[in-house]
Amino acid sequence: MDGKGKHMTIKEFPIDERPREKLIKYGEKNLSDAELLAIILRTGSKDHTAISLAHYIIKDHKEGIRYLYNATIEEMSSIKGIGIAKATQIKAAIELGRRLSIQNPVKFFIKSPLDVVDYLMEEMRYCMEENFNVVLLDTKNRVISVENITKGIVNASLVHPREVFKIAIRKNSTSVILVHNHPSGDPTPSKEDRAITIRLIKAGEIIGIHVLDHIIIGDGHYLSFKESDML
Repeated sequence: MDGKGKHMTIKEFPIDERPREKLIKYGEKNLSDAELLAIILRTGSKDHTAISLAHYIIKDHKEGIRYLYNATIEEMSSIKGIGIAKATQIKAAIELGRRLSIQNPVKFFIKSPLDVVDYLMEEMRYCMEENFNVVLLDTKNRVISVENITKGIVNASLVHPREVFKIAIRKNSTSVILVHNHPSGDPTPSKEDRAITIRLIKAGEIIGIHVLDHIIIGDGHYLSFKESDML
């Protein structure tokens, strides 16, 4: 701020310190989270520049940038300096990024557990509750679709073989991959995870639909039952 209590605007920053100009000159990968968010915000508030407002949003929440993914429009717009317009800009940018991270399932082949992780990590890693999904594959291991079986606490009573294989049969899937997330960020399987896996493998053998793997998604980490020799 100057002697009159006014803060500098971004236009008064040296050119090399302005987020938009830095992105043009150095590329988006060289910007900090706050600088990228400042570009989305475009303008600041009476008391903050766009970049100081971005720093405040990220640092004031223990989740960091994950907060932007999990927060509702109402929660975000309640932050001083962030109205409905800025909140919707942020949510729209995040959703666009999420959609870009999901490749066209018609052309997506699964050759390894890492392929599944690449396909679903960005969509599932920030979920605040457990989601149990099933990746349906055809005879050539192409993704037919990804189906959600249950949200919330994942246990054997909710993940029933009937629900899993009913969808697989309806969509002519010959094999499936089980995928669920751990909101804690730690992909270590629980006893319940192991029990669910065994139950679904046995049911699949009876029906004739092979369970290829069970993958647990953490925050940037994963565990594959197949890779860990747990199948």
